Amino acid sequence: MRHKSLLAMATMQAARKIGKLIPSNTSVLLCDIQDRFRPLIYNSSTIVNTAKLLTTACDKLDMPCIITEQYPKAFGPTVTDCFENGDADAFYAKHGAPNPKKLFSMMTPEVTEKLQSFEQRKTVLLFGIEAHVCVQQTALDLLETGYDVHLVVDATSSQTKYDREIALQRMASSGVYLTTAQSALFMLLQSAEHPNFKEISKLVVEHSKLPNEFNA
Repeated sequence: MRHKSLLAMATMQAARKIGKLIPSNTSVLLCDIQDRFRPLIYNSSTIVNTAKLLTTACDKLDMPCIITEQYPKAFGPTVTDCFENGDADAFYAKHGAPNPKKLFSMMTPEVTEKLQSFEQRKTVLLFGIEAHVCVQQTALDLLETGYDVHLVVDATSSQTKYDREIALQRMASSGVYLTTAQSALFMLLQSAEHPNFKEISKLVVEHSKLPNEFNA
């Protein structure tokens, strides 16, 4: 029995190192993409466009999404363009309203409790702003509590390019998987035979037609 337990543990550890994304095991975390930050963030148009792709796709793949807002009284609500047709209310009706916070990390008691309620979901797809503060602290907190963290780099930024770049390096060195929206979505699908393949592919094609400031 002990041998089997050790073997199972080793298998789980190996799977974690690979870092695959599976819809039934994954939760989505959208961090602080708010109105007041929008004009200040490096490549903000791409961040918002990619956030919209991800929130729309997570709906179609039945993955829960948790949203936070940093002190919304001062920094405003989540940018409505992050959602399909700009309809934030429809998204909140399904996933819950944004969680206000003053803590830099998303992992407030309320968010932690909600995330833990998804018992079978031990992988997090994370994106938002700012990379070097709230996103980074969220990623480290998640790693510390045993979650696999996949950071969508084309939906994550800071006010400066330098802060963003250093934050990505810092998170990757700590065990965060860096990915792009397209890479993450096609990994979630796994096959062209997935029932949502055509829907997701159409979203990706439409998104690809938009300017990607990170490719400049």
